[in-house]
Amino acid sequence: MIIAIIPARGGSKRIPNKNRINFCGKPLVAWTIEQTIKSKKVDEVYVSTEDEKIKRIALKFDAKVVDRPKDLARDHSTAEDVLKHAINEIAKKNPDKKIELVVFLQPTSILRETRDIDNAIETIIKRDADSLFSAGLLKDFYIWKKNNEGNLISLNYDYKKRGRGQEFGNQYVENGSIYVFRPEILFKTNNRLCGKIAVSLMDFWKSFEIDEPEDLKFCKDIFKLKGLDKK
Repeated sequence: MIIAIIPARGGSKRIPNKNRINFCGKPLVAWTIEQTIKSKKVDEVYVSTEDEKIKRIALKFDAKVVDRPKDLARDHSTAEDVLKHAINEIAKKNPDKKIELVVFLQPTSILRETRDIDNAIETIIKRDADSLFSAGLLKDFYIWKKNNEGNLISLNYDYKKRGRGQEFGNQYVENGSIYVFRPEILFKTNNRLCGKIAVSLMDFWKSFEIDEPEDLKFCKDIFKLKGLDKK
């Protein structure tokens, strides 16, 4: 079976109660649940949380709940540890069903559609890959960073031979919206991405997510502009 896991802890420092906050008329986490419930490829949708209010929201919107221990709901808790705990709990409740694929969806990556989820699952199966990430296609982006000495260096091109942006070829930005993987690779490597990795493209505007308070209005505006609040 193909399962989806949506991690949604109660604590959040930058945006208090972020996963429960009202976003275009519904709790933020509810939109990701609804996007996933509508998928033709996902068999079961689970929300991993330690928060009682989030549990009630998950059940109201027809998701199942994985009770997350409080020690996996801290600031330093890793997504991989949360995923492994959820997979183990789900496997215990479904001893006769093998988990073939796990779809990992973060509620803060709100600018996605059900078709993006289905496309990601179709892609990993078609490519016979072990893991997959969703991405936006970079076009004409010249990316720099500072090295350990504080000097600027160009990353995705040689500034001494600038050339044209069209000559870069396809470059992808991992947008954090959708991950799909075979559970065995997660337990083997403690990494959601391993083995043969595939990429599933999404519209670039779907790469924005809610991390800071100012992101809320920006994402709400895009959400409404693109009609996602009506779907």
